[in-house]
Amino acid sequence: MTVLATHVGGPAAPDRASPPTDGSRSHRAGAVDHVTAAGPAATDPQSARELARLLFGSGDEREKNHGIWRRLISRQTFRHRPGRSAAEQAAQAYTWLRLVNDTVENAESLARDPSVLANLHEWAAIVDGGGSLCTVASIHYNLFLGSLLDHDPDERRDLSEFTSMRRIGTFLCTEVDHGNDSASLETTAEFDRESGGFILHTPHPGARKFMPNTSTTGGPKTATVAARLLVDGEDQGVFLFLTPLSDERGLLPGVEVRELPFRAGAPVDHCLTAFHHVRLPREALLAAEHGRLGHDATLTSTFGSRRKRFLHSIGRVTVGKLCMSGAAVGASRAAVNIAVRYGQHRHVTGPKAGERIPVNTHRTHHSRLLRSTATAYAMTFLHRSVLSGWARHTAENQAEAERQVAIAKGWITWQARAIAAECRERCGAQGLFAVNGLSDYAPYIEGTVTAEGDNLVIWTKAAAELLLGHQDTTPSPLGAAGTGELTDLSFLRALLARAEAIWKTRAKAALRRDRTGGSVARWNKASSAALEMVSVHAALRAAEAFIEAVEQAAGPRARHLLQQLCTLFLLDQLGAHTGDLLAAGHISADHIRELPLLTDSLLDDLAPHMTTLVDGFDLPDQFLDAIPIANGAGIDLAAYAHRGE
Repeated sequence: MTVLATHVGGPAAPDRASPPTDGSRSHRAGAVDHVTAAGPAATDPQSARELARLLFGSGDEREKNHGIWRRLISRQTFRHRPGRSAAEQAAQAYTWLRLVNDTVENAESLARDPSVLANLHEWAAIVDGGGSLCTVASIHYNLFLGSLLDHDPDERRDLSEFTSMRRIGTFLCTEVDHGNDSASLETTAEFDRESGGFILHTPHPGARKFMPNTSTTGGPKTATVAARLLVDGEDQGVFLFLTPLSDERGLLPGVEVRELPFRAGAPVDHCLTAFHHVRLPREALLAAEHGRLGHDATLTSTFGSRRKRFLHSIGRVTVGKLCMSGAAVGASRAAVNIAVRYGQHRHVTGPKAGERIPVNTHRTHHSRLLRSTATAYAMTFLHRSVLSGWARHTAENQAEAERQVAIAKGWITWQARAIAAECRERCGAQGLFAVNGLSDYAPYIEGTVTAEGDNLVIWTKAAAELLLGHQDTTPSPLGAAGTGELTDLSFLRALLARAEAIWKTRAKAALRRDRTGGSVARWNKASSAALEMVSVHAALRAAEAFIEAVEQAAGPRARHLLQQLCTLFLLDQLGAHTGDLLAAGHISADHIRELPLLTDSLLDDLAPHMTTLVDGFDLPDQFLDAIPIANGAGIDLAAYAHRGE
C-alpha cells in the first residue's frame, strides 16, 4: 500500500532569489540538502536564460509569439483547480476563449498568423483544462475563422460577430462513417434553382457529423460544414458551407444535436450533428479557386479532381497540425519540469545510515528524465523549424512544407505520449492525482495524436510521397569506417541520414520485389520499411534543428549543456540502427562498444544540471506554485479530509 505524505524531504518553498529571466519570472533554484555530486544542483540562472532564448527567441519576436500567452496563463483564472466536473471544464473553455479574444488586438490577425496561433496552443496546453481551451481555440480561430478568411470574401458575410465572439465558430467535417476517408463524405448541399441557395441535408445516421462542439454551451454557434455540392443531381465534390446552428433561444430549425460522452483530457461539448433540409443562402458556399458557382449554376475550378477541390477547401488542417504539435510540445515540457522538480524534492534512503538523498540522484531515475528532457528540446526545435517553413512557404514548395508539417506532427505527438507516461511514472502514485498536474496530459496528448489526421495515416501518405514522388537525395559521404567521433554532432547527424537512406532503399526494394497481387499487396510489403524511413526522417529533421540551436548558443556553459543534451538525443536515436550502420560499414565495432560508455558519461555530466535545463522551459511561477509535487509537497491529506474529499 502506498502512503501519501503531506510533505516530503526538502525545503517547503522554492528559492526565488535568483534574477528574473528575459522578460519574466525568476528561476527556481530549489536546492536541497545532502545532494550528492551526481545529483541535481541549484539552477544556473544565466545558462537558463540563454536556453530560454534559444527555445523562445528574444525581444519583440519573443513577446509576440510567446510572451503574450505566457502572461495569459499566469492569470489567477488559469490556476490548477482539480475537481471540476467535465461540464464545468467545457463551459470554462469558452470563458477562457473569450479571454484569448480580449488579449489579442485583432482576431483576424491571430487566425492569419500560424506562428502566433500555434504558440497559443503551446502555452495553453500547460494549464489545468488547457486541452479544452486548445480544442475550442483551434476550431474557432483556425478551422472556422481561418477557413472563412482563406476563401473568397463576400460583402453579405459579416465576420464581426465571430471576431467579437458574439457567435462561436465550429467546424463540421468528419462523419460517423467517414473519418480518414473524409473525401467520401455523404452530407449533401443541393443547389436550389428557385431560391439560388442550398439545401443542407444528412441522408442517413452514418452521415451525421461526428465530434464537433455544436451544443449551446458557450453561446450561439455557427459552423463551416463540409458537404457534397449537388447541382441538378450532379456531384461537384465536397465544399464548405457557412451554417448557423443556434441562437440565444437554442438550436435553429432543422439542426439536430446530440451530445456525446465527455472524453478524458480535454472535456469539450462533443456532439453528433445532423441537418434536416436546412435552407442556406447563396453566400453560404465558401468559394475560391478550387470552385466558384456562376449565376447559371456552372462550376468553374482550377482543379479537375473532386478530391483536390476537397483538400483545398480544408487546407486549414495543415495549420491545425502545427497547433496540435505545439500543444504536445508545451504539455511535454511541463510534464518534464514537474517530474524533475519532484525527483529533486522527493528524498529516499541513502547508502549511509540516516542519510536521505533526492531520488534524482539515482541513475535509474535521472537517466530517463534526462532523455525526456533531451527529446522535449528536440521536439521544440523541430516545431520551430517546421512552423517557420510553413510561414515562409511558396506555391512552389507548398507540398514539401505540408509534408514536413505532417511528419513532424506524427513524431512530436508520439514522443509527447511517451514523455507524459514516463514523467507520470517517475512521480509514482503522486503523479496519478489530478491535483499534481500530470494526469491530464496523457489523455489530452492522445487527442493530438488523432486530431487533424491520425498519425499513422498521415505518415503512410508521407512515406508514399517520399518513396514515389519526392526528389531523391543521397546523404553526404562519410569518411572511412571507424574514423568519425561519436562526440561529433555532424558525424552523428550524417549517420542518422545514412540510416534513413538504408530504410528508404529497403522500402523501394520491397516495392520492386513482387509486382503481383495489386497495389495494396505491394504497398503492404513495403510499408513497414517505409514507415521506419519516415520515423528516422523526422528524428533527423529534429536533430538538424537541435544542432542549429547549439551553434547559436552564446554563453559557453549553456552551449556546453545544449551540446551534451543534443549528443544524448542523437545517440538515443541511433541506437536502434547501429546494426545496419555497422553492416554497411558506416561505423566500426569500436563505435558500438563506445556508445554505452559515452552515454553514461553524458548522463554524469548532465545530471547536476537538470534543474537548469528545465528552467530553460520558462514556465511561470504562478503555474508551478499550484503544483504540490513541483514544490516539495505532496497531497494535503488533512485539507482534503476536512473538505470531505
